[in-house]
Amino acid sequence: MQPTGSSHDLALRPSTFSTLCEALDYAAGGETGVNFYNGRGELYCALSYGELREQSLALARRLLGLGMKKGDRVALVAETTPDFVRFFWACQYAGLVPVPLPATVHIGGHQAFVNQLRKLLENCRAEAAMAPEEWLSFLQEATEGLELRCVGTPDVFDALEPAAGELPGAEPQDTAYIQYTSGSTRFPRGVVIDHTTVLANINDMALNGLKLNDQDRFGSWLPFYHDMGLVAFIIMPMATQRSVDFLGTRDFAMRPRQWLELMSRNRATITSAPPFGYDLAAMRVRASDAEKWDLSNWRVACVGAELISPEPLQRFAEALAPAGFDPRSYVACYGMAECSLAISFAPLGEEMAVDCIDAEQLQQAHEARPVDPAAAEREGVRVAKYVDCGPLLPTFEVSIRDDDGNPLPERHVGSIHLRGPSVMSGYFEDEASTREVMSADGWLNTGDVGYLVDGNLVVTGRKKDMIIVHGRNIWPQDLEYLAKQQPGVRFTDAAAFAVTDEHQHETAAIVVQCRERDPARRDLLVKNIKGQVRAEFGIECVVELVPPRTLPRTSSGKLARSRARQEFLARRAAEAATPPQANVVNGPGTAAAPPVEANRDRARRLA
Repeated sequence: MQPTGSSHDLALRPSTFSTLCEALDYAAGGETGVNFYNGRGELYCALSYGELREQSLALARRLLGLGMKKGDRVALVAETTPDFVRFFWACQYAGLVPVPLPATVHIGGHQAFVNQLRKLLENCRAEAAMAPEEWLSFLQEATEGLELRCVGTPDVFDALEPAAGELPGAEPQDTAYIQYTSGSTRFPRGVVIDHTTVLANINDMALNGLKLNDQDRFGSWLPFYHDMGLVAFIIMPMATQRSVDFLGTRDFAMRPRQWLELMSRNRATITSAPPFGYDLAAMRVRASDAEKWDLSNWRVACVGAELISPEPLQRFAEALAPAGFDPRSYVACYGMAECSLAISFAPLGEEMAVDCIDAEQLQQAHEARPVDPAAAEREGVRVAKYVDCGPLLPTFEVSIRDDDGNPLPERHVGSIHLRGPSVMSGYFEDEASTREVMSADGWLNTGDVGYLVDGNLVVTGRKKDMIIVHGRNIWPQDLEYLAKQQPGVRFTDAAAFAVTDEHQHETAAIVVQCRERDPARRDLLVKNIKGQVRAEFGIECVVELVPPRTLPRTSSGKLARSRARQEFLARRAAEAATPPQANVVNGPGTAAAPPVEANRDRARRLA
């Protein structure tokens, strides 16, 4: 079996289609397509877009054989398999709405995952639901008592009687899919995206963000239920007639080198990952690996999905330099499901830009005053560093606003508001939540905070994550950064948030995953973190040490700070209700679990 090619005679056509069906009809005339690899790097499925279209059309008729009508929802447990892609496109031709569901469960989380699936199924009012064999038991448990027309594996759906007559197809304003947000700050909401909206974003990305050419090839390990995995690596390659190579998210978590091996073997040019993905890969790369790979073709390494930290990217670039990886390939991006996917891209082929600002001025006056790091160090000025996410895609309007909704000038920090053709129509059957974030004239309040520099967007965090102590605004990422500088604390090991002390005053708490067992060293770690926070911010804080894999993550792998706070408070309440124990270091005295790569666990939770 051979993978589909990177180029063909079909003319590269940007995403100027009216529907996704029209886009797949066009891509089917070429030789590019989708390729799936297992954890050993073996190709087990290669489908040209022509073959994928034929299979999707046949499945579309079988779905309609269930008696579903146009606009009905079909829930799909989004494992990285050819079946998910086939079902996604079959829904488009059948006039049905695919709803990707997370395929992620961690040890001890069986019931939580089942509950999550059930809530999503109830929320979208699915008429049918599909899961691969290994996920079927979860889906069956989640659908008990729900009246769905069919619940089963792909084989069950393939055995259905096909409907007769013409397929409904799609119109530009029909809903193309419902994308559930990852739930960083609240229960996930269903983002409704129609064909016109997603194709507008893809066209903007292809022409202005990525500047696609007829030799480009995509590669990805990102989960299909995440907006970046779905839009950037399923929909966009098809809509621009590019081939794409998929490695399962769980396979990446166990063997991250396979991602780089595939990028080298197939001469892929475009991929994307959160910072922790690059960090995990860098930790596993051996010098002998880098020497045998050729990553010189890799021209776009998008970085997004969470606040961007330069440190893991530097480690990755250093580890892969012998393979020809160019750090100028990094492209800082900003995006969200509510805008289909992408909002801004840093310029291609340039070093990643980091804005160094006066941290005290940021906290006190919400102003991003630039400073020279060397001069600031000499003068004792604390510096905050944020990655420049580049200019917005041309179809977007942006407005940085204060708490009263007034526009702010450049380098003043406020809420990021956006408007453009890529913005969602709203949350599925949730007018109240839609009104919370969207104005009558189409402006979306992203919930993120940032500022503009010469028209470029710099994101500083989520508004709901802000910690306010003695009237000072403190970003949790700044506190987490101090914790991560301590020996033995890894990139994904810290979470900071606000709590109320015994005097009902807001204070900061930092939960740190710790592998150290020696009580004296644990005491020293807590002391050092508290000392760093006191020196940098002039505040006292609570530090709790917990075992690895304690900090919760969203389905997309982001740190779930609100849930981390809830779990912290629950542990505190349980501790207060029990007699004191020995060896308690500012938190439960649980012995640390054996060392586990924190980033691998994050990727596993994505899976």
